[in-house]
Amino acid sequence: MARQPYLQINVNKHNAGRSLSMAQIVSAVKEQITLEHVAPGCRLPPVRVLAHQLGMSKTTIQLAYDELVAQGLLESTERVGLFVASDPKPVPVAPETLVVPPPCMALPATAPPAPARPPTEGMLNLGSVFIDPALLPHEKLSACFRSVVKQPQAYAAYHDQGFPPLRQAIAERLQARGIDASAEDIVITAGSQQALDLVCRVLKQKRIATENPAYSHGKALFEMNGLETLPLPLDPFCGIDPDVWERQLATSPALLYLTTNYHNPTGYSYTTSELQQILGWSQQYGFGILEDDWGADMLSFSEFRPCLRARGGSGVLYINAFTKKLLPSLRLGYIVGNPDVTPALVASKVASCLGLSTLMKAALFEFLDRGYYETHLKQLQAELDQRYENCLAALRDTMPEGVQWTTPGGGPSLWVELPAGVDRERLRDRLAQRHVTISLSDNAFFNQPHLNGFRLGYAMLSQDDMRRGIEILADTLRQEIARR
Repeated sequence: MARQPYLQINVNKHNAGRSLSMAQIVSAVKEQITLEHVAPGCRLPPVRVLAHQLGMSKTTIQLAYDELVAQGLLESTERVGLFVASDPKPVPVAPETLVVPPPCMALPATAPPAPARPPTEGMLNLGSVFIDPALLPHEKLSACFRSVVKQPQAYAAYHDQGFPPLRQAIAERLQARGIDASAEDIVITAGSQQALDLVCRVLKQKRIATENPAYSHGKALFEMNGLETLPLPLDPFCGIDPDVWERQLATSPALLYLTTNYHNPTGYSYTTSELQQILGWSQQYGFGILEDDWGADMLSFSEFRPCLRARGGSGVLYINAFTKKLLPSLRLGYIVGNPDVTPALVASKVASCLGLSTLMKAALFEFLDRGYYETHLKQLQAELDQRYENCLAALRDTMPEGVQWTTPGGGPSLWVELPAGVDRERLRDRLAQRHVTISLSDNAFFNQPHLNGFRLGYAMLSQDDMRRGIEILADTLRQEIARR
């Protein structure tokens, strides 16, 4: 039988480390038992433990305990120990010192979106933004991890800004795309989510503009950090409304956060003219820009579109991540700042987590340095192109009149828009009965959704499973349209 833990007793305030008399020990223990409302039956420290703690003789401690037993405050059980008596005589306590239960902790009004979970076995998941694990480079990543683990002494220290060789490799990749970046500008983060959190922490003016619908986990982060958000309506079929966007941005938020390639959840990529307008508004109204370019490496034919950082220079903060393209559990990304901003981002990171695993970052560096990443991207892009074409063909072959979908040209997902009046929640529930799941993304919208559709992810399922899922979707949609 395990012995009951003993009470921790604070006697320092009575003599600050100097030797105590027997009477002082009695007074200290009595005070803790009565004033702090110690429950009857609690065990006292053994004589040898308290003697060691105070640097005193066991005889003095034993005498103090004997006196407390004599006063009725303690009870002794042979070979078990000393315990607080079942009815210790209380010392009068002033009402203001009584323990008062704390109030319930205030929680955010809006709960964060639920984390992505693998679909139930046997279900066809049409809503995932993740890539089929069979397409990810498990063996090559494993080889890099094995190489790093063999020399742990080389990676014993962590780096607050991030593993220097990895930052240098990322900077060189960005420079090859025409992006103004140096290793000193880059902060390695736990995915793009931590990069967003660092920016939230360092913003002096807690006011940020972002797309509506927004990246749902980013939206939740802004709300939980108490940022005022200005939603800017985005329609994946029409793009941005320049008049509405300019009116909102003219109120001078501190920052505009947007995803320039393959926006989540709509799959939209900004046009060249829209990017130019955004840069112009930034200069005119004095707000900063935070660009999330997570989809840049997923463009078809290994092409890159000039991003806002490439067009606007180092004044544009830039986020990217390796998470979805290599391994979801890798959780490594980065933010590119400039000499004025990066020190604050590093300080924010140090305050929140000190640093990330150097072993993880060293393994990723090896993956880049060996040329594995470029080879992987070419193979991944080719496979995603085939899945994209298969998805478009299935939609065109099966969808009823009135249903629309976007053609992003790459990335992992597109947007399907339903005819007005089709109940999306009812459609989702009916599809679940037929073992197909969709994601409605309602938590990505500010207030009432202005789109009546959902994200369709084509990167997770095989081509055969994707076509089968779309056929079930089309059949169910016909029934729902007819029901109207």
